[in-house]
Amino acid sequence: MSLKAQVTEAMKDAMRAKDAPRLSTLRLLLSAIKQIEVDERIEIDDAGVIAVIEKMLKQRRDSISQYEAAKRQDLADVEKFEVTVLQAYMPQPLSESEVDALVAQAIASSGATSVKDMGKVMAAVKPQLAGRADMGKVSGLIKAKLAG
Repeated sequence: MSLKAQVTEAMKDAMRAKDAPRLSTLRLLLSAIKQIEVDERIEIDDAGVIAVIEKMLKQRRDSISQYEAAKRQDLADVEKFEVTVLQAYMPQPLSESEVDALVAQAIASSGATSVKDMGKVMAAVKPQLAGRADMGKVSGLIKAKLAG
């Protein structure tokens, strides 16, 4: 079953269970997916759904930090709940050693020797790590390996 179909089924289950907060989050996700499909006139695949979820998770995390800085814990709690709902549809995250091994392999296979070659390495690891690791941390790791 595709990820999009899983989300749709989860939305139906939330409707039946009258779980309004969960239903709201799943509707937001499906709406974002549908928006991309309409805008780009494509049928989105699992990788596309993961990209949408990653974007939504990043937005939620930014909102949480903003709400907590403004002492609005009630709003931060809503965002945290949405993060937990969205996180359930992400693939299992990789451990640091697995990420490290994939980065080392990508550096070796791309022939990267300096920070100037960072784009080549990122292009090699992004498909393997999308949704399974924080790409900001991966970028820092690649930069450190190429600089050192």
